[in-house]
Amino acid sequence: MNSFSSHITPQTLLPAALQGWEMYLKDQGRSPYTIKAFLGDMNLLLNFLPPDQPIGAISTRDLNNFLHWLQNGRDVPCSPKSLARRITSLKAFFRWLHQAGRIPADPAEKVLQQSVLSPLPQVLTLAEQQAIHQAALTLYQAARPDARPLTLLTLLLQTGIKKSECLNLHLNHLNLESPNGALICIRYANTRNRYKERDIPLSAEWIRYYQTYLLQYNPTEQVFPWSPRRLEYILEDLSLAAALDKHVSFDMCRWTCALNDWQSGMDKETLRQKLGVSAIQWREIQLKLRHLSEQYPA
Repeated sequence: MNSFSSHITPQTLLPAALQGWEMYLKDQGRSPYTIKAFLGDMNLLLNFLPPDQPIGAISTRDLNNFLHWLQNGRDVPCSPKSLARRITSLKAFFRWLHQAGRIPADPAEKVLQQSVLSPLPQVLTLAEQQAIHQAALTLYQAARPDARPLTLLTLLLQTGIKKSECLNLHLNHLNLESPNGALICIRYANTRNRYKERDIPLSAEWIRYYQTYLLQYNPTEQVFPWSPRRLEYILEDLSLAAALDKHVSFDMCRWTCALNDWQSGMDKETLRQKLGVSAIQWREIQLKLRHLSEQYPA
C-alpha cells in the first residue's frame, strides 16, 4: 500500500486526494515546476466538479465534460499544448489512485490523449554541412591553427549530444582504447536520468582532430572547459565563416545528426538510444524526422 494514499478511499473528496498525490510527487523527486503544473491542472477539475463529489464517483464522462469545458465553456483560451498537458495530468493522477488500490477503476484510462507536434527544428542541408565543415577545417589548417572549432563541430554532428551533455563531458568519459572502437560515454549524476546514459562510437577522423586539440589546449578535466555562451559563439562564428543564412546551434547539430542517421537507415531503436531519449519522447521525434526527411531528401 502506498503510504501517501493509505488514508484515501473512494469516498474521499478531491482536495484531500490531491494532498496525498502532492506528497507522493515530492517523495518521487519530481521538480517543483512539474508539481505546480500538475496541481494547477487538477485544481481546474476541482473547480469544475461538484464540491461534494467523491473521487470514486468521478467518471470518464465527467472528465470528458471537463475537457470540453476547458476548450469551449471557459473564458480563458486553452491552447492545444495546454490541453495535452492537462490530459496528461488527469491520467497521471487517476492512474496513481487506481494503481494504489484507492479507486476500483481508472476513469482517465479511456480519455484520449491529444499530442501536439511542435514546429519542425532547423537542420543543416548536406551542402551547408560541407560548407561549415570546410570553414572549421580552414581554421584547423591555418598558419596559426585552431583545432577547437573543428573538434567541437564534428563531435556534435557525429554524436548528436545535447549542449548540457557537451558541457558535462570530462576527459575520462572518452574511451579511446575500447576493443570495439573509440567511444564517448554520456553519464548522469542524477539517477532519474540514467536512461539517458549511453556509449556513442567516435570516428577515427574525430580522434585525429581531438588529439590535435589536446595538444593545443591541454584541458585537465572538462573536454571543453568554457562557458555555454563561448561555445555558442564558436558555432556562430563558423556560421559566418561559411556564409550560412542559419545560425548554427547545439540543437541544430543534434537534429542534423539525427536526420543523417535516420536517412542512412540506422535502426530506429539504435537511433533512439544514441539520442538518449525515452520511448515516449521518441514518438514525436520520429514524426519530426519523417517530416524533415521529406523536406530535405537525402
